[in-house]
Amino acid sequence: MSTPGNATGSVVEEPVPEPDRQPTSLGTQAARQLSTTTKSQPQMQAITSRWLLKSLPWVDVKGGAYRVNRRLQLRTGRGRVLFEHNGADDIRVVPQTLTELPVLRGYEDADVLRDLAAGFRPREVRAGEVLFEAGQPVTETYLVVHGRFTRFTRGKYGGEEITGVVTAGDQMGDEAAGQSDPLWLTSVRADTAGIVLAVPWTTIQSITGRAPSLAAHLQAYVERQGRPMNRKGEAEVPIQAGHVGEPTLQGGFVDYELNPREYELSLTQTVLRVHSRVADLYNDPMDQTQQQLRLTVEEIRERQEWELVNNREFGLLHNVDYGQRISTFTGPPTPDDMDELLSMRRKTKVFLAHPKAIAALFRQCNRRGLVPGTATLDGHEVPAWRGVPVLPCGKIPISDDHTTSIIALRTGEADQGVIGLYPTGIPEEFQPGLNVRFMGVNEQAVINYLVTAYYSLAILVPDAAGILENVQLGRTAD
Repeated sequence: MSTPGNATGSVVEEPVPEPDRQPTSLGTQAARQLSTTTKSQPQMQAITSRWLLKSLPWVDVKGGAYRVNRRLQLRTGRGRVLFEHNGADDIRVVPQTLTELPVLRGYEDADVLRDLAAGFRPREVRAGEVLFEAGQPVTETYLVVHGRFTRFTRGKYGGEEITGVVTAGDQMGDEAAGQSDPLWLTSVRADTAGIVLAVPWTTIQSITGRAPSLAAHLQAYVERQGRPMNRKGEAEVPIQAGHVGEPTLQGGFVDYELNPREYELSLTQTVLRVHSRVADLYNDPMDQTQQQLRLTVEEIRERQEWELVNNREFGLLHNVDYGQRISTFTGPPTPDDMDELLSMRRKTKVFLAHPKAIAALFRQCNRRGLVPGTATLDGHEVPAWRGVPVLPCGKIPISDDHTTSIIALRTGEADQGVIGLYPTGIPEEFQPGLNVRFMGVNEQAVINYLVTAYYSLAILVPDAAGILENVQLGRTAD
């Protein structure tokens, strides 16, 4: 009989099982029954840096409202119109939004607005097509439904100079109202395929002839635009300089807006519920009520910052003046775009951008061999552009087409910037502008606390805030 072995013929020894051994000391699992555990506080992943709340100077508001008084503004601001899409070939402008055009701001006759809206006809535009050229007579006015258009003119030395970008919701040609022989000041070329709504000036003149209220409104607009104004469109104060002798000095006064905007404080609320048994018994070494309240306040502050960015009544994205909005020239945020945004106001204190937008900006800097600077803010070293901190704000949304916005702010009342609003000294105040009020104990022995934060945001003058729009986040091929 052969002996079991390996390939070389050696004998394989069977392992000898060790006998069962009884423990000679207390095991760790049993020992833990007599030990204490060091515990962390409850953690929360949704807490962010909340740089917007930290960057805003907060003003104490008494009475629940803050009124922004301004000088009389003669130059009417420009808004954006909206459209109804009922198919590829049935696109109409929403009549009520025509009042976003400066020449129709404040006009209220709904029937005439519908007649004007019916005069617009859709027109497809090919990429590279020139809508009109500088120096040509203005025969139509245009509303951009979608697409990207570049304003350009011939430079002093023969080259082409780009003066701006026109995107969805913008208008071209309405500024010719009141002129006898209006001419285009710039040329416009389509960068992408798009659709515009066009209406001939002859149609507008025909409707004006049939509607005395519209004719009177346009006449008042022309007269208002003819009044002396400063470079920001405010009613001018007569001032003389450089004169000699004893000329008669003109007198005047600073006129005010008769209907200034008032910001009413908004709020974020929730009811915190804690069972009395939990609050009485399970509060050592940590107070359960305090931990519940701490995380609830963190969630409220996160929502507060979201509202300051996105709320339609006072949020930055919806309340920045359209004259302070620009679009990126090529899609991704380039150093040129950031310089353009920075040049639109004095003393820009901070940029706010989604972290992905900051990464997209740095990719463009890397392409050009540029190294963005840094700034120290509250003891933190943060990225900066031209010395202005670029702070991350995840509350700025990213649209379905993977674009976002970058916000620039000048802050503080002294600089006529952007300020935060909140009340202090409110009953049962827990933090500035936030209180916690005991609501009693219900039949289920649950203690209820009402947690409320009051806040708002005010833009004191239009150029205090600006937005770089259509910021493309995706990587582009080299």
